[in-house]
Amino acid sequence: MGALAALQAQVASELDRIEGLACDWLPARAPDSYDVVICGAGLAGLGVAFGLKRRGINNVLVIDQRPKGQEGPWVTAARMKTLRSPKHLASVDLGVPSLTLRAWYEATYGTAAWDALDKPAKEDWMRYLIWFRAVTGLHVENDTTLVGLAPAPSGVRLELATPTGRKYVQAGHVVMATGLVGSGAAWIPPEIAALPRDMYTHSADICSDAGLAGRDVAVIGGATSAFDWSVTALERGARSVTHFARRAGFAATEGLAWMNFPGFLGHYADLPDDHRWRYMHRYFTMGIPPTQDQYNRAAFDPRFHYHAGAGASHYSLTGSGRVRIENACGTFEVDQLLLGTGYTSDLSARPELSSVAGLVKLWGDVYTPPAALGHRALAAHPYLGYDFELLPHDPAQVWISRIHMFNAAAMLSFGPVANGITGAKYGIPMLVTALARQLFQENRDHFLAAYEAFNDVHFVPRSDGKDNA
Repeated sequence: MGALAALQAQVASELDRIEGLACDWLPARAPDSYDVVICGAGLAGLGVAFGLKRRGINNVLVIDQRPKGQEGPWVTAARMKTLRSPKHLASVDLGVPSLTLRAWYEATYGTAAWDALDKPAKEDWMRYLIWFRAVTGLHVENDTTLVGLAPAPSGVRLELATPTGRKYVQAGHVVMATGLVGSGAAWIPPEIAALPRDMYTHSADICSDAGLAGRDVAVIGGATSAFDWSVTALERGARSVTHFARRAGFAATEGLAWMNFPGFLGHYADLPDDHRWRYMHRYFTMGIPPTQDQYNRAAFDPRFHYHAGAGASHYSLTGSGRVRIENACGTFEVDQLLLGTGYTSDLSARPELSSVAGLVKLWGDVYTPPAALGHRALAAHPYLGYDFELLPHDPAQVWISRIHMFNAAAMLSFGPVANGITGAKYGIPMLVTALARQLFQENRDHFLAAYEAFNDVHFVPRSDGKDNA
């Protein structure tokens, strides 16, 4: 038996030993009706699906718009070499040792390879998630896109675009496990957005980078995704890479490094609004520093030129079809702009959420920070309820509260537990518990009637002293 086959057997044994998979307990639904539909089959979606399976909630549909093996950003849009998270962090395994990244890595490459590893390659992370999906028996309908949401009796109606055409299903609850762009879009500075679309590429775009060879490119942004662009452009053979950051100097402090402890990740959501705002205001304004490896790959290449303190830039087309950039550092001309400018929170930018945009509470509707802590991007985040649910302005729109945002939209309300590895082992059980609780409550009359009719015989008195076997 090979090492991976032995590990798969160990998974089954460990789940059996800890009573890791509960039996079905919810009443049956009509055809094409699910207890939960999960949109997104990356890290977050698979983790929630496995958590529900462990709780005996199996009438679950998981969809992903990407082909099998391309879920999430890891082998599509992500341009870094390795994960940024420490290798030891647990996530989708939910406490089952044989399902950890370490167990898979050691079975695949050996214990010595794990010991020598700093951070796993993003391709290995994708291979691990593919293996995890297979050994946990999670079914995903790939190449399936959520088109729209609408109210339905006791739930939500979903319109899906599938390889065979449009399809409509119903769900008691919908989980949006859709990552960084799950509640908005890539942010494009307005002057750049006015340029021809082929003049700029955002870090969220899925495309070939081979066309960067021999070109002069400008990278816009000071965070880690922008440095991914610089390294990628250099490795793809760009003639020059000019990198602009508005702030003076580099972001130096990684806020997630401080946040990674049980008190914060497990109980941030219990804090009052002013505390949560102050935490995330600092996190969003301090920036995310590049890794040392990223910096080294770029900084010592003679084709790389970094300009900190560039401030706001003005962009225009030249007569020769290049982009002119004017800022505090001077005037430059390049062939292509590469954007590491982050993401917006704007539900109206998501076609599948257009029916609820404007109907849900945002942080700006609920909380007014001190003037010195104002932040329009934070104010645009949805103000989520305690179960990660959207909260409608109109309490009569109950169906909206059945949509749970387990993506970047949860950052201000819950902290970093819904989008990324750092807090996954905290956020996934929170949401799974919330869904199980709500499903039980919604079926409370069914369970009470079943209990009142329950009359299985567990004891019959005998006079011969023998057990009632």
